[in-house]
Amino acid sequence: MTANHQRDNVSGMWDEAARRQGQSRRSLLCQPAAPSPLAAGSDSESGRRHALIDPFSPSRSSPSLAFHTLVMSQNRAAWYKTRLAQFEVDDAPMWTAEKGEVLVKMIKQYPFILGTDVAGEVVEVGEGVSNVKKGDRVLGHCKSLASGEPKHSAFQRFAVVDALLVSPIPDSLPLDQATVLPLGLSTAASGLYPKRYLALPYPKADAPNPEGKGKVLFVYGGSSSVGACAIQLGVASGLQVITTCSPANFEFVKSLGAAEAFDYRTPKDELVTKVVAEVEKQGSEYAGAFDAISEHGSVETCAEVAIKAFGGKRQKFIAATLPPPKELPDGISSEWIFAIDIALKEDAAVARAVYHDFVTAALKAGSLQAKPDPLVVGKGLESVQKGLDRQKEGVSAKKVVVTAIQG
Repeated sequence: MTANHQRDNVSGMWDEAARRQGQSRRSLLCQPAAPSPLAAGSDSESGRRHALIDPFSPSRSSPSLAFHTLVMSQNRAAWYKTRLAQFEVDDAPMWTAEKGEVLVKMIKQYPFILGTDVAGEVVEVGEGVSNVKKGDRVLGHCKSLASGEPKHSAFQRFAVVDALLVSPIPDSLPLDQATVLPLGLSTAASGLYPKRYLALPYPKADAPNPEGKGKVLFVYGGSSSVGACAIQLGVASGLQVITTCSPANFEFVKSLGAAEAFDYRTPKDELVTKVVAEVEKQGSEYAGAFDAISEHGSVETCAEVAIKAFGGKRQKFIAATLPPPKELPDGISSEWIFAIDIALKEDAAVARAVYHDFVTAALKAGSLQAKPDPLVVGKGLESVQKGLDRQKEGVSAKKVVVTAIQG
């Protein structure tokens, strides 16, 4: 759960948003009937699709901010008004879905994840959107940190989301459960599938992709929200997955499909020996590592595994979720991957393969689970700061969620 914004004040965000108006983009407008989350918006300058969601209570009079294509109505949001300040609940514009976008309203019984993860109901579909329609229940990845525009943020009643990063969900899946997935899926997919990174075969919903047979993926930190998604995507891509976590979460990661799990607190040399032995036992080719932790020596551990597995003759790339060390052993490469990368033109095929071709069918088939479970800490925009405070305390095999209730 993250809450960084890239503006020092609200008017600055609005000035930038207004400056960018007129750019063509496909959008979705989604509305959560009370507490639901919405998904993904793309960079306004890339001409991509977006969506809008509504999670909260009745609106007050609108602020004196100008945005010429927007209509002030019943939207409310958790604003980050000054740097390092706490969130403040205030009025926000009533967005409209433009080309390639949908508008989503937060649904009463549906929660959302701060900042990026959302699940809700589509209330408007922009031109060019074909993967969802008005009334669909969806999950999605909001990307205001990429666009710099507040309409692409999840902390409001309505949020604009890029249709590229939106998936319909089964009626049987509660929105608070669905909302744990988007950011984890995008982050994992950004490291697993691009050709310049691990280049795994795409995931299949009905059965593991046969192209991955014989390959083994090492996921460091499998019980985290990103790690849980990396495990499931790796398995759906046909690979055997080895992971690390605390012993208390061994059963959890294996329920996601991990072939074996090791205690991350094991001394490094011993851990590397165990992982390498398991990699060589489970397959005939090392496919590389996805490091969902990327600190406290985890990247170095992944590097040692790459050097020793099958004599170091296989994949030596490490997808890292934080900046990797500047110095790594010869032959080892690592990149800091970003969730929003799959919304960019270069990796749009990855986003479609995951959000359009895999997620909905996999949720129905049971080959994708909405895990880890949500840890609901409150209801409404007023609970956003509480959620961030709880996240700072640390969680294990859980994802912090706030439910939004429409007044």
